[in-house]
Amino acid sequence: MRVRQVLLAGVGCAAIGVLVATGIHAQQPARGRAAGGAAQAQPARVQGNLLQVMRGILYPASNVIFAAQSDDPAAIKPAADASTSPNPLTSAYGGWTAVENAGIAIAEAANLLTIPGRMCANGKPAPIQNADWRTWVQELRGAGMATYKAAQSKNQDMIIEAAGAVSEVCQYCHDKYREVPNRC
Repeated sequence: MRVRQVLLAGVGCAAIGVLVATGIHAQQPARGRAAGGAAQAQPARVQGNLLQVMRGILYPASNVIFAAQSDDPAAIKPAADASTSPNPLTSAYGGWTAVENAGIAIAEAANLLTIPGRMCANGKPAPIQNADWRTWVQELRGAGMATYKAAQSKNQDMIIEAAGAVSEVCQYCHDKYREVPNRC
């Protein structure tokens, strides 16, 4: 079956790609796929420095986890317009779902901390080759997944444990790489 892309444009709208089947086999592989339909691996690309990853992903996600230690996520009321709430706990995906998402964000962000080419805010390379860095990244991933599982159980005692694990592994790394002169 041949598939072609048709672009539709509307007033004030961006063009939208719509696939239309024409009954003939495709002559070119789909974008991002090799012949035969297998997805091509794309190399990881660094977009931000370490500080930006920390402030954009890890810091907000950990704050959700830390807030869930004392405020029962099930009791948190959604914002008046939850779809635009900047607070993950009061957003459309708030409450325990926000805590689950924060745990996943922590675990997934651990992958970002190991990409070659990541730089510190001061222009130095992130210490991704260091054994302690790799150990702490793995522990961070584990703490994120422990948070995710705790949030799924909706058990605040488990969240307190998971938050402790997040805090502890962050502190290890901060003590060595952030809280020193000529830091990363």
